[in-house]
Amino acid sequence: MSHAISLAFLTVFDIGPVEAVRVAAAAGYDMLGVRLLPAATSGEQDYPLLTDDALLADMKTALSDHGIRVGDVEIIRLKPENDWPLIERFCARCEALDARHILVAGDDPDTGRLTANFARLCEIAARHGQTADLEFMPWTAVPDLASAAAIVAASGQPNGGVLIDALHLDRSSSSTAEVAGLPPARMNYVQFCDGPVPYDPSDEGLIRVARGERLMPGLGGVDVTGLARAIPQDVTISVEVPHRALASKVDARARAEMAMAATRGILRGIGRL
Repeated sequence: MSHAISLAFLTVFDIGPVEAVRVAAAAGYDMLGVRLLPAATSGEQDYPLLTDDALLADMKTALSDHGIRVGDVEIIRLKPENDWPLIERFCARCEALDARHILVAGDDPDTGRLTANFARLCEIAARHGQTADLEFMPWTAVPDLASAAAIVAASGQPNGGVLIDALHLDRSSSSTAEVAGLPPARMNYVQFCDGPVPYDPSDEGLIRVARGERLMPGLGGVDVTGLARAIPQDVTISVEVPHRALASKVDARARAEMAMAATRGILRGIGRL
């Protein structure tokens, strides 16, 4: 089997979801990532697709017309206290989009409580046909792959997964050997990108690069090829390359095409294309 390739929300953050479907199709992607709830802990509003039924209808028409599926939906941030009715509505919207995966971040330092809340989220997601995929990020309460894998395993939920982002794998000093050691059933999709070296290791520096200064796969200091070798041959690859300076000069379709070409180059180099 081959990798399905998905265009991540952040790669084309500057266009709306219907236009993103058209861009994904034109650039040769199989899937698309969308965002319904904010990634930032403050200063970012909910996204219209969460509540706008007319936009949802337009989105579903575009997906059908262009043969694109929604791969992942962003983002549930699990805190000490969570708005479970909102999470239920989020998962129902994901079901309406026929989405496969939910991106989850852990913002609770109490590991036991975070694990219990992750399990509860998995149960809600399962009712709506999704996996819940916990992404480790060095500045969060789930800073590395080992932490994420332990929480997912302890949750005991069959639809729980670990989301591996190439940049966070590198910046957290997690390893491709750890990736290869994960049960394949725990990897529903992975995120490809690259990052500059040297880099600022402070939380502020890591966040700045992660949200707006990533590089195309193969153009930085991250071992994207090693990650590609470590993942199952049928796992979906989401290409997540937010680069705000590039976006000010290059339109969304061209950036999507660049990201696809770079990803295919990595896969071709290891005989998976």
